[in-house]
Amino acid sequence: MIRPDPLLISSLLFLAVVAWLIARAVRQNAVFVRIGAAAAPVGRVLPTLTVIVPARNESANIAGCVRSLLAQQYPAERLRFAVVDDDSQDDTAAIAAAVTRDDARASLLCAPPLPPGWKGKVHACWYAVQAMPADTEWLCFLDADMRAHPLALATAVQLAEAGALDLLSLAPRHELGSFAERLIIPCGLYVLGFSIDRVRIQAPESDDALCTGQFMLLRRCAYEQVGGYAMVRNSIAEDLDFARLIKRRGLRVRLEDGSAVLATRMYTGWNTLWPGFAKNLVDMLGGRWRTLFIAASAVTLSWCAVLLPLLDLAACHAGRQGGCVAAIPALLAAAAAFGLHLAGARHFGIPWWYGLAFPIGYAAGALIALDSIRRRVFHQVEWKGRTYA
Repeated sequence: MIRPDPLLISSLLFLAVVAWLIARAVRQNAVFVRIGAAAAPVGRVLPTLTVIVPARNESANIAGCVRSLLAQQYPAERLRFAVVDDDSQDDTAAIAAAVTRDDARASLLCAPPLPPGWKGKVHACWYAVQAMPADTEWLCFLDADMRAHPLALATAVQLAEAGALDLLSLAPRHELGSFAERLIIPCGLYVLGFSIDRVRIQAPESDDALCTGQFMLLRRCAYEQVGGYAMVRNSIAEDLDFARLIKRRGLRVRLEDGSAVLATRMYTGWNTLWPGFAKNLVDMLGGRWRTLFIAASAVTLSWCAVLLPLLDLAACHAGRQGGCVAAIPALLAAAAAFGLHLAGARHFGIPWWYGLAFPIGYAAGALIALDSIRRRVFHQVEWKGRTYA
């Protein structure tokens, strides 16, 4: 009786998994529409819009964000901006005040002390909405580290109205500067693409939702209908929870690719990236056990791309015929994995060799995932100088 070679079985299984993951990612990516900048047609009356920028300790980002908003090609009489200083410990408020001083559309709000049971960002957004005029038809929540194309707001509003959407969220282009960003963020986005069933979630009949709090455009009436941000006051992942709340009330929610009109640099190195991901990675991946499984799978598969072909080739060199045969599917799978990550490095505009270092990236990401689980187990999340239970 011929016994199957374990190396051949492992290599064939690895090839099948890699092929399935890449096919799944391609299919999932197809559910996103990559929107292009589009000015409003002549004679088109755009709705009234208020952009709210919650900011805590954002002195490095707030000026660039606000200047990109002040440059928006949107009817001035129908557009307002509000920067909400969330008890910053730096000069965020002073910088925002200086940038907005000469523009009547802009205002600077200072959020009151954080009430018990509230998270900072969600409280700042909730407070700002209370101060907005009643005639505001659309609300846009924008993170302070974002930069908007001059046509970003006009494009988003037209897309939301054309699709009869109640909440439109746009994923930005990521600008990666430090070693930590270039190593971790592409791997993190691949993990999300592989692990989250975007086709199912984006379907109108699903009670789940995809969303990024970096850019959320929603109808004021929809915001009021679901009770506003007060309904997710204690949430760390308030963007996802609020999008799910809206969708479960029968309203329409979509996440699309806004990389042509929005850009961000979320973090500047390990000291901001690690706590930034650790605070809500468990929520993004669907819970503690699912996060643990995904992290272990990512590490195992990524290192298989390096080690499995070497094991097969070593067995082949030692005269083991099964190793020679097994090396073929293992090398094909490894080539596909490395090719995918090299393409990712080109997409993000970072040096090509980051595409070869992806096993290290997934290993580091797994440590962040473990830290995220630890923080939830001990009920302690730290972010921007605050500790939340």
